Amino acid sequence: MLYHCVIEQEGEEYIAQFPDMPNVVTCGFSREEALLMAKEALDGVLAVEIARGNPVPPPSFQGGHPVSVAGHIAVALQLRELRGDKSQTEIARKLGLSYQAYQRLENPQRANPTLKTLEKIAGAFGKELSVTIR
Repeated sequence: MLYHCVIEQEGEEYIAQFPDMPNVVTCGFSREEALLMAKEALDGVLAVEIARGNPVPPPSFQGGHPVSVAGHIAVALQLRELRGDKSQTEIARKLGLSYQAYQRLENPQRANPTLKTLEKIAGAFGKELSVTIR
């Protein structure tokens, strides 16, 4: 999962902003440092917003610099998207999990699903698990 940031120089600093996530702004003393800080800021804000149950806008802006979302955060976002308007309780029952166990899967600060668990979840939604290592 990728979000794209725009980096602009302001004086001696480079400011990185995400058009899809206007509350994520950071800076660095070089473009490279600003890009590293942008990834850290994006992952941090996404993890907190997901854990709080807040909606997260999907990536749509395609300009600037691509920044990949940490895997555990991307999994939580994709689970929320797959669940749609169904409750966590409904999905937990469908998977044969307790509500609390499923709830942890959607919380990137607490989740650590195995590949077998992810395969089971994908199957329950009629999807196939696709793993890409970059």
